Formats: sequence, C-alpha cells, structure tokens
Amino acid sequence: MTDHALPTREEVDSYLRDRRNWGRWGDAGAAGAMNLIDDAKRLSAVSLVKTGRTVSLSRPFPVEPSAENPRPAVKFLMKGDRPPGGGSATDYYGVAYHGTSTTHIDALCHVWDENGGWDGRDPDENVLFDGVQYGTVDEWSDGILTRGVLLDVPRHRGVSHVTLDTPVHGWELEEIAAAQGVKLEPGDAVCVYSGRERFAAQNGGVWTHGAERPGLHASCLPFIRDNDISLLVWDMMDAAPNEYNIPWTVHGAIFAYGVSLVDNSLLEPLANVCADEGRYEFMFSLNPLFVVGGTGSPANPIAVF
Repeated sequence: MTDHALPTREEVDSYLRDRRNWGRWGDAGAAGAMNLIDDAKRLSAVSLVKTGRTVSLSRPFPVEPSAENPRPAVKFLMKGDRPPGGGSATDYYGVAYHGTSTTHIDALCHVWDENGGWDGRDPDENVLFDGVQYGTVDEWSDGILTRGVLLDVPRHRGVSHVTLDTPVHGWELEEIAAAQGVKLEPGDAVCVYSGRERFAAQNGGVWTHGAERPGLHASCLPFIRDNDISLLVWDMMDAAPNEYNIPWTVHGAIFAYGVSLVDNSLLEPLANVCADEGRYEFMFSLNPLFVVGGTGSPANPIAVF
C-alpha cells in the first residue's frame, strides 16, 4: 500500500464543509444520495443476478446484553388457544436500534455537527418532539435496490481483521477496488468488510470497549464523496476515539453528503460468498420499516448473486 499523509484537522473540516451536497437535489433533497438510484440503476442492478444465491447482511436480533449491547432488544412470546382445538403464537419486539449491536439504516436526520444537519437544516427546528420534519426514513419507504460492491479489507491486507492501530483509510479503499477489478459507480451501496467478528473473537467477544473501537478513519470521507455512493454498509463503523476532536468523522457523510449508513452489518458471510463466487458486485436490496418521521430503521439487507 502506498504511503499517504493523514489529513489535518483543517482538511477534515473541509471534507465536511466545502464538499457538501446541500441543495444538490432540490425539492427531492430529503432523500439525499438515494436520488442517484434511478430506474436505470435498479435495472442494471437486477442484471447482476446470475445464480439467485442470496446472503443476509443482518445480525440476529440483539436480545442478549453485552458490552456492545447495553440496551438489549426485547422479545417475548405469547401463546393462546382458539377453540375448538386451535391456537396461535404471537410475540412482541422492542428495540432501541441505534448503537453498536442492531443492524439498521440511518436516516439523514440522525446526526449533525455545529454547522447543522443534512441540507442545512437546523436540528432545533427539524427534530421536534412531535416528529422529525426532514430527511426521515420514510423517504425510502418504496425500498432500496441498487448495485452492491464489497471491499474486503482483511483479504487485501492479508490479515484476519482491522485493529485499533490500523484503521481503514480512504486511499486504501480505492486500492482495494482496483485490486478486485471493481469500478465504483454513482448510486452504489459500498460494503466495507473489516473483520468485526474475528476482531471480537480475540478481544473478549466484543468489538467496541467503551469509546474505543477499530474502524474507518476520517480519510474515508473523500472516497465516499468522490465516488458518489448512495449507501455505506459496514461492520465496523467510525474508528474511535478520533484524533480531530469532532463529534462525527465518517458518520459525517450523512449530514454532509446525504449518504445513508447501514450500521452493524454482518459482512463476513458476504465476504466468503464473494470469494467463492469470484465476484465482488451483486444486487443489493434493503426495505426499511415505513415509519413516518423515523430517524432510521432496523433492517435485513440482502445481497443477491
């Protein structure tokens, strides 16, 4: 890998300020970079399906408490009779899905910095107790279908996983795409596999310890913007703590570029299938819950080969 200088604080601030997509999509701006996924893009994605093989990118519903799941999801079962001789089983689900355990998609109203939220919205005016007004998950209620691309960081490095002192950099993602023979296209869902399960297996069964975790560096922001992707799908998230003393590094792609993130994705099975199939592009599908004013949604993303 070619040596590159780490960006300065001023450069990172510039990534989040000077390259914004604010106003780019006009009246359709609430959907952000999903506007890059048009009918032609969807049809092109469908054409990638050759064998029909499917892979889920979701973790199991996280009901077991752990260091990275301090607010476990709730699931309980109910069983009832229905005479004569019948019955039914029903259950209840409850989850605070933002965090480091549930696979979910972030809406564009989810985070902001001192300069404001997505498309320049003031969070004090946009995020109200009676509902969020702009950039909410129901903008994508018709579903998301696009081309997916996997970038396999451990395979490229020849290691089992990313570590705290070896975060993923943007220039490295460019190199991985080139090495895999994949040309990124506007509207792609880019899946960055960092080896979260393997890291956790060697670190007490968890990936994140308090405020410390391996993941993607702020240098990945230009990669996201330059390639005009619509979604970043990742198993590890922003490397933390960041050295820039800013609230959000890669999560800043949400409010700066209108790019949605699919957090806590399970990507090791996908990486194995890509290696088995000998290809790193596929059809990607995700259907958020239709929650008006929602800041995101639990999700089960699917890759189809």
